Amino acid sequence: MDQSEASTGSLVGRDEEFVVARRFLRQAAVNGGSLLISGEPGVGKTALLDAVAEAAAEAGTRVLRAAGVEFEADISYSGLNQLLFPLYDAFDELAPAHREALQVALGFGAGQPPDRLLVSNAVLLLLRSMAAAGPLLLIVDDLPWLDRASSAVLGFVARRLVGTSVGFLGASRSHTPSFFEHGGIPALDLQPLRPDAAGELINQRFPELAPAVRRRLLSEARGNPLALLELPTALTGAQRLAAASLPTVLPLPRRLQALFASRVSRLPESCRRLLLLGALDGTGELGVLLAAAGEYDLDDLQPAERDQLVRVHGNTRRFTFRHPLTESAVVEVASSSDLRWAHSALARTLVAHPERRAWHLGEATVGPDEQVATLLEQAAHRILRRGDAVGAVASLTRSAELSPDPIERSRRLGQAAYIGADAGGELVNASQLLDDARRASQGDSLYATAAAVHLLLNGDGDVRTAHRLLVGAIESGNHGYDAEDQSLIDAMLTLLLLCYFSGEPRMWEPFFAALDRLTPEAPELLTVAAGTFGDPARTGQAAVRRLDALVGGMGDEIDPTQIVWIGVASIYLDRLPDCREVDWRVVRLGRDGAAPARRHLGALLHLCFADIHTGRWDEAIELADEGLRLCREHGFRFFMWYFQYVQALLAAARGDADASRALTDRMLSFAAPRRARAAEFLAYHAEGLNDLACGDSESAYETLSLLSPAGTIAPYVPHALWGCLDLVEAALRTNRFTEAAAHAAAIKEANLGALSSRLALLSAAASAYVAPDDQVEDAFEAALMLPDVERWPFDLARVRLAYGERLRRNKATAKSRAQLRAALVAFERLGAQPWVERASKELRATGLVKPRSVTRPAVLTPQEREIAKLAGSGLTNKQIGEKLFLSHRTVGTHLYQIFPKLGITSRAALRDALAALTDAEDGDSQLGQLPDQ
Repeated sequence: MDQSEASTGSLVGRDEEFVVARRFLRQAAVNGGSLLISGEPGVGKTALLDAVAEAAAEAGTRVLRAAGVEFEADISYSGLNQLLFPLYDAFDELAPAHREALQVALGFGAGQPPDRLLVSNAVLLLLRSMAAAGPLLLIVDDLPWLDRASSAVLGFVARRLVGTSVGFLGASRSHTPSFFEHGGIPALDLQPLRPDAAGELINQRFPELAPAVRRRLLSEARGNPLALLELPTALTGAQRLAAASLPTVLPLPRRLQALFASRVSRLPESCRRLLLLGALDGTGELGVLLAAAGEYDLDDLQPAERDQLVRVHGNTRRFTFRHPLTESAVVEVASSSDLRWAHSALARTLVAHPERRAWHLGEATVGPDEQVATLLEQAAHRILRRGDAVGAVASLTRSAELSPDPIERSRRLGQAAYIGADAGGELVNASQLLDDARRASQGDSLYATAAAVHLLLNGDGDVRTAHRLLVGAIESGNHGYDAEDQSLIDAMLTLLLLCYFSGEPRMWEPFFAALDRLTPEAPELLTVAAGTFGDPARTGQAAVRRLDALVGGMGDEIDPTQIVWIGVASIYLDRLPDCREVDWRVVRLGRDGAAPARRHLGALLHLCFADIHTGRWDEAIELADEGLRLCREHGFRFFMWYFQYVQALLAAARGDADASRALTDRMLSFAAPRRARAAEFLAYHAEGLNDLACGDSESAYETLSLLSPAGTIAPYVPHALWGCLDLVEAALRTNRFTEAAAHAAAIKEANLGALSSRLALLSAAASAYVAPDDQVEDAFEAALMLPDVERWPFDLARVRLAYGERLRRNKATAKSRAQLRAALVAFERLGAQPWVERASKELRATGLVKPRSVTRPAVLTPQEREIAKLAGSGLTNKQIGEKLFLSHRTVGTHLYQIFPKLGITSRAALRDALAALTDAEDGDSQLGQLPDQ
């Protein structure tokens, strides 16, 4: 599109429509023509007309404009008068009969009402005459409100402009009757804005909106530009920032009332009452509507159907509003007594739906009512389990408003603040709720303190202060360490995170003291997470089976909080790849606004970690970018270092040393004043890998020693497990053989291999790295023969590289080449350029003239070949597992690795891909090799 065809700045998301309109404009300036623009109210028809008018004027076309006005619809020729008044001086150029007819029709002269055909021809002749001096464009907005006489004349003219240099551009609302006869005139149907354009428009005009508020407005506006620009103006400043809850049905500002509410107000009372029930119920279920309607029946909806405000679907027993803003209009015109009647009627009907019933009771209740407040609190818990943090906060807030007891009111507000801060991602709202809770009662509840901790972390506070506040609240609480007290368990989970963030063993002491006091026993997930996330090198083995049971039962889990916490427990035991499907479920819900922001972030992070280890690096980078964007949008500053770590680690692995160093520097400068040592440890790991990639082994050793000193697995530093083999390598490369052996021994003594197949590979490899020459082959072969090692491509390739290097130094050239070549293929697939160069260099040192690249046949292990062959024959994962004595999940993981190796995406392509691989290997067996030395 050239400069002249670009849309104006005010036309967000209308590039395609503007191009069509500009094309019409150019054609009309040469040969005349007409175009009608149609669309729902507020969709942007006037904005498009304005842009076309501006473009026409810039191109030298004279523009005449008019717009239908509802209160002038009964005044004959009022629209034509508005349009042609600028041409009054040119009337004298017409023949007397035409001039007189036009003057009388438009009110400029006296006489008998002229024949309409005479007026129509007069207008057409006038326009042709004026176009002789240059192109002319007529623009008429709101055609349905144009008077009958003007509509008839302009319809006559619009179909007779071809061959002139006059264009006619009209705009009309969809589904609205009009006197304008548009048959045969081309039309451009203006659709609502696409989601990305709608988001851009609202961000331009209201950049301060909180993310949850923006999502709600985007959902309600449904791509209607006027609604996007007007709905925020009806909200208070606190509501825009999410410091106050939004009403269930959004209020309509004046301009939208004019478009939507006026049509509702004209309906009969019985119809409005049925619509009110439907708007407040929100499900569209005719059964609910009619059960609550009492004396009214379905026939009472007919006026709204005729006006095309609603659709009734008899086959599905549902009805829908044609636009969400019609629902808002229905509520807008209702009186307070009508609203209470509708809510009460719905509450009586929805006995089998406790969440909906509680909400309607809350809206129908005027004064304090503990029974209703309790029902709303119970509903909030159910809502939260479905992942709707915003809905849970709203329900708890209303519960607090109806609480007669100030202590209960404070507790419920504190709980709402905690959910908002911990899950919802609306920290401003959480802060306001927390202030309200403190004003309602003396002292802080556990929920209020936990909310304050989250706000402190994401502000300028530090981990130790947050830890001290929460420990004090737990130890001084009146909960009696009851394991059924959800506020205590939630506080314990928050404390577990704070202990991890601190990176200091002593900070864990009050957590375990409280865990031991829980009665009758601590919840399973809390116990497992304590064993796997705190000091897994020492306590993880006891929790392995229990963790596997939790992970294995995740398939039908719908609670995002439960999913993310199982993921937290899975991180250092490498079970995150097994959580991939449910994590993606949370991410997709989060992208749709149906999962809490913090849970969305947690699932993103867990996918990133799984992707790092399983070789999906491009996806990990994309997800890390998404995580950082969400952190910025929701104010979760504290959690940005997690995603910066992902970026830094992969930048190091792919050879972008400067980018990796900049990211780790940022992490360290953020972590130091906040005493968040966990962030420092992750930065040390990424920095150490970067040093190894750059060949600076001395710096790598010093940095990785900060993560865990050689010869020990640092207690309560779980990330030391991830850097254990890196430290052994750095020690060997700096001739610290004693330290390398000591750390390999510490890894073996800790029995890290019992925690996961990846750690088993790293543990066995560490022993192989320090093995004497006469034992090295057995040690490395033992490492490579461990089950499931193909699941971890980068780790496996590094072990193969180290093995190949040792073999070459031991003069086992042929064996060396096999390992080095397999490593090179894996590094090239991953884009791990520093390791590609190392492997290539080693291969050249073996006498290989041209190392094989990833364009050569894929390298499949014998087990992968067998799985691929069986899958290609049509067997299911379960059937393959039974034949090979593997779990179906393990088979699935292998196939995830096999597909990209073979360059395919489905099982159907396996048979051909295996045949092609065999042919390629037969023709490539001697490629690039010299005779063994």
